[in-house]
Amino acid sequence: MKLVVVSAGLSVPSSTRLLGDRLAAAVGRGAAVEVAAVELRDLAVEIAHNFTNGFPGRKLAAAIDAVTSVDGLIVVTPVFAASYSGLFKSFFDVIDKDALAGMPVLIAATGGTARHSLVLEHALRPLFAHLRAVVVPTGVYAASEDWGAEGLDGRIERAAGELAGLMQGLSGVRTAAADELVVVPFAEQLAALSSPSGA
Repeated sequence: MKLVVVSAGLSVPSSTRLLGDRLAAAVGRGAAVEVAAVELRDLAVEIAHNFTNGFPGRKLAAAIDAVTSVDGLIVVTPVFAASYSGLFKSFFDVIDKDALAGMPVLIAATGGTARHSLVLEHALRPLFAHLRAVVVPTGVYAASEDWGAEGLDGRIERAAGELAGLMQGLSGVRTAAADELVVVPFAEQLAALSSPSGA
């Protein structure tokens, strides 16, 4: 199985990337997983150009392909202004809106204070629900004081176990579901409702 970690950390070293790596390592302990990482910091210019010219650059296209063709995702963002970073959101804005449908996703975030932990529920979970991804029940938030403290390891292991289970259970299902999906135009649906046989 293939897993990609998307990290929106800006510094080097980055606590955001560190959290993503720890989550990926925990997933790998429960299943045979090939892990790759996408550092959004390195793609910032190409993401901006994609918005203005409509085409991804070479590195951005490779990152999008990596993210949309795997069995599972770990997405990690630092908290800016009580939400995900603009760079994080911009990356997922340039991906086709249907590309992550059915994708198992583990959401995670880092911040300076535990008071921002609800960013997982009020920002990240709704974003990936909108993209029709399958978000694992346990999100992982790491405040500055969580590193080396009791509790973070347990949350990492629980979330990683949930992602590994989803990846094993949904592997191959996404393609089959997409092949069977039939979209009926809204005008046809209305016509069927208004016809005598639909009454």
